[in-house]
Amino acid sequence: MTSHAGPAVTDPGLFFRITTIITLTGGTCFLMWLGEQITARGIGNGTSLIIFSGIVAGLPEALAVLFDLGRTGAISAFFILVLLVISFGLVYLIVFVERSQNRIPVQYPRRQVGNKIYEGDSSHIPIKINTAGVIPPIFASSILLFPLTIVNFSKSGPDSEVGILENIVSYLRHGEPLYLFLYVLLIVFFSFFYTAIIFNPEETAENLKKYGGFIPGRRPGNNTAAYFDYVLTRMTVLGSAYLSFICVLPEVLIAKYKVPFYLGGTSILIVVNVVMDTVTQVQTHLFAKQYQGLLKKFNKGSK
Repeated sequence: MTSHAGPAVTDPGLFFRITTIITLTGGTCFLMWLGEQITARGIGNGTSLIIFSGIVAGLPEALAVLFDLGRTGAISAFFILVLLVISFGLVYLIVFVERSQNRIPVQYPRRQVGNKIYEGDSSHIPIKINTAGVIPPIFASSILLFPLTIVNFSKSGPDSEVGILENIVSYLRHGEPLYLFLYVLLIVFFSFFYTAIIFNPEETAENLKKYGGFIPGRRPGNNTAAYFDYVLTRMTVLGSAYLSFICVLPEVLIAKYKVPFYLGGTSILIVVNVVMDTVTQVQTHLFAKQYQGLLKKFNKGSK
């Protein structure tokens, strides 16, 4: 039994295009509504859980393909074992880095309000290694898909123009050196760009100064802001290097060894982060329930 590759729709007329647009728009709106309902009535971020479900749903098929390659002798059993070890190692690395943070100590002096004297307090400002999260690799991969999209739209043009575009795209395919270089460059750029958006050293230093807080050994104001910027730059360099390694490793394995390395790049980042976030929210919910139960027992005992 043979199958011939060809277009899915032989005559994509106006009716097909309109119905396709309506269907895709309606499905997207439904997923957005479903994500909001999960967030409002469940535990965890609804949209992230939907993305997580789509990724995990394809994992059994990817494992079946991997083991089938081992059964047919396309890859060795030792290589499959190495891939599984790499997958568990990546999960451990992501959990370790995402949980790691640099805690900057903050001291609040003793102050007097009316006739009351409040003792000084100490706290800290946590700065994560990967402050930008999964945004940099998502933006980087989306931008690198633009040339391929342009080529697909330009196939109806002159053969010479299409040939030039296809030559350019051939250097930007997954696993090619130019693609990997631009991928890492864009990940580093968006890591710094997104971190600068969500964390403002000047504003943080001004808020500390406003409420009387200070970092030991640093003067409030510009000196504190410069220290925040110094620490944040170092953390972002480590975070961008970590993201680049997580995203480039599966590209190299897929391009060089032709293996279906499913857990890699943004997929494993999203899966691990969603699981950690959901577990944290479940623990918070359980602690809140236990606290409410203790309060009820205390109130009944006092009566």
